[in-house]
Amino acid sequence: MAYKITDACEACGTCMEACPNDAIIEGDIYKIDPEKCLECGTCIDECPTGAIIEE
Repeated sequence: MAYKITDACEACGTCMEACPNDAIIEGDIYKIDPEKCLECGTCIDECPTGAIIEE
């Protein structure tokens, strides 16, 4: 299952710091690199705004 960062992202960096495989790409709204993502769910658990969803 793939993960997606939605428009609710505030670009706080919490998910990027928590990601064990450096799969988060910084920007106005962060993105997840599907090639690097391990689909571990750490980013979902850590996101304070609930901006990361499973697709």
